[in-house]
Amino acid sequence: MTRRNQKGRPVNGILLLNKPAGITSNGALQRVKYLMYAAKAGHTGSLDPLATGVLPICLGEATKFTQFLLDSDKAYASTLRLGVTTATGDADGEVLMEQSTAGITAATVESAMAKFRGQILQVPSMYSALKKDGTPLYKLARQGIEVERMARPATIHSFCLLDFRPGKIAEVDVEVRCSKGTYIRTLAEDLGCELGCGAHVASLHRLAAGPFRDDQTITLAQLETLREGKRAEELDFLLQPVETSVADLARVKLPDSVAWYFRRGQPVMVPGTCRNAEQGDKVRIFDTDGQFLGVGEVMEDGRVTPRRLVVE
Repeated sequence: MTRRNQKGRPVNGILLLNKPAGITSNGALQRVKYLMYAAKAGHTGSLDPLATGVLPICLGEATKFTQFLLDSDKAYASTLRLGVTTATGDADGEVLMEQSTAGITAATVESAMAKFRGQILQVPSMYSALKKDGTPLYKLARQGIEVERMARPATIHSFCLLDFRPGKIAEVDVEVRCSKGTYIRTLAEDLGCELGCGAHVASLHRLAAGPFRDDQTITLAQLETLREGKRAEELDFLLQPVETSVADLARVKLPDSVAWYFRRGQPVMVPGTCRNAEQGDKVRIFDTDGQFLGVGEVMEDGRVTPRRLVVE
């Protein structure tokens, strides 16, 4: 029996989308996949429907490297509303409690924020995409089911107060640079708890994901306009090369004779080029023409074994 051809074309690269509010990350992914007429696509970490900003969409061979972007640091700009606690920790949830914040000052907020810098522990929200026995927590929460969640480590590299608007319901604008797995809504709720008034995320915008920044993105509206009357191939100039997903890894160039074996999944010896690398380190592999071959891992004997290969 012949398998039906997969719909779409074999396009490879990363489209940096500025996700709009009101749409899920998967919804944005499917729209990009359609507009680019791509056979294969995946995103690199969900943004809530409320959130906007950097959402790298990996196409074709780039989908093999999504884990590297999932594991990368992120940066966010967010407005937190103090004095209002919601069921979901964001503006989409039912209001559970309101408390006046008239006595809270910018200095008070700054002092509380200091406790959430560096290594912290967070208990994920029931409205997160974290899974329990294969089911996202937010789906359980919508059924009225709450399960125990273990505290998880996160690193807050910086947590800056950009603006403070006092009042009965005060608002603060903050910028957060953090490790993977950081929940901004949990950070807001914990800050509100520290202040004794409650808080939630009123707006959230991802400024950066790994090496990719906000000013490199394109909106869905812009992409749709560019696609009008054109073939999908004419939009390929928007794509970042596959290797940009691992731009932070050391670069190793293989001679053609050695690259032949690496392409076929065999560990290879690369004299001198991995002098500063240690066992377990990941490296970017290129051939003598500068073509990206994939990611390798340094073995105990100094050889480099393939971990992710790009198929031509």
